[in-house]
Amino acid sequence: MPNLHLFSSPGKDDIRYVIEASRPYLEGKPDATVAYLPLASLFAERWQEFTADSFKGLAQIEMLNAELMTLPQMEDVIRRAALVYIPGGNTFLLNHRLNVSRLMLFLRKKVQAGLPVVAFSAGTILCGPNILTSKDMNTVSTPHFEGLNVTPFNFSPHYPLDDYGQAMKDEWLADYHFFHDNPVVMLCDGAYVKVDGKKTTLVRGEAWILRKDQEKEKLEEGKLITL
Repeated sequence: MPNLHLFSSPGKDDIRYVIEASRPYLEGKPDATVAYLPLASLFAERWQEFTADSFKGLAQIEMLNAELMTLPQMEDVIRRAALVYIPGGNTFLLNHRLNVSRLMLFLRKKVQAGLPVVAFSAGTILCGPNILTSKDMNTVSTPHFEGLNVTPFNFSPHYPLDDYGQAMKDEWLADYHFFHDNPVVMLCDGAYVKVDGKKTTLVRGEAWILRKDQEKEKLEEGKLITL
């Protein structure tokens, strides 16, 4: 059953939300490793040391590189990991790399079986049925749009707090429902959604849900999010 910890933003000028969600899976395990998938970034190496330092004392970081590693090598890292950490960047690039490297099917299988995922921004979008609610540019020209499909909700991170910004994004997101029926959860920075099997909960922060042919609804902290 899926075990997801999904964020719009990773922290306040850091990745404290990511560390907080990861801690229960890592504490007391001296050999714990985190499968770090910064595949949405063109410059992942810039963040490798920062990420390793942030997890220092909790786990070793093993970064996956879809261009330089073989599929068996990447599968081995995920197989040994206590959790998978998928940060932000360009969602289309992330999805493209997962599919071209053929890692997508293995990752989906492991996540469906309960391997914990901690993700933000592009990583959060990836967990839905598809990535079509990403506002990134498809600069890589990927033909791959299916997500991990481990939750029935699509996600739209970085949802504005101001009315004007919300109105602009609501109009844009409404186009999604011309072609798809599943709801979209819009996460403001600081929001945290937890998926535990079939239960999806807004743990904290501000978030809304947009269902097809309905007005958007503000979600309540601590309450289950329903279709």
